[in-house]
Amino acid sequence: MNLHENLLGGPPPTHLPENEDAYRMLAEESASPTQVAAAHPTFSLAWAMLADDAFEAGRVVESYAYARTGYHRGLDALRRAGWKGHGPIPFSHRANRGFLRCLAALARAAGAIEETEEAERCWQFLKDSSDEAYAELKR
Repeated sequence: MNLHENLLGGPPPTHLPENEDAYRMLAEESASPTQVAAAHPTFSLAWAMLADDAFEAGRVVESYAYARTGYHRGLDALRRAGWKGHGPIPFSHRANRGFLRCLAALARAAGAIEETEEAERCWQFLKDSSDEAYAELKR
């Protein structure tokens, strides 16, 4: 029996493709998230890191902008990977984490600027996509 089979007939989990060059830049070259985002603008993890750094520094609007950029680049990648607008996006898959982190960062920044409906929608989208990501990222 396949333990990952959806017995309710929903869509299968979506797994984004890995971007080894971007991960290498962050790890081996110690490139900044800004450098990685410039070199790989579709790499949502760099945008999530920029959003988190800006939020922690009190630059909430900047954080919102970074998170929204990574979110939209992630949505584009998800659609290219076969995602149809709903279904699981596992946090356990490394390449999905950038998008999920951007979604959480967007929810957090939207809440901070009192964009309540967007914040609630983003948190719900995160929960619907990955319970694990929601538990890890909702702080």
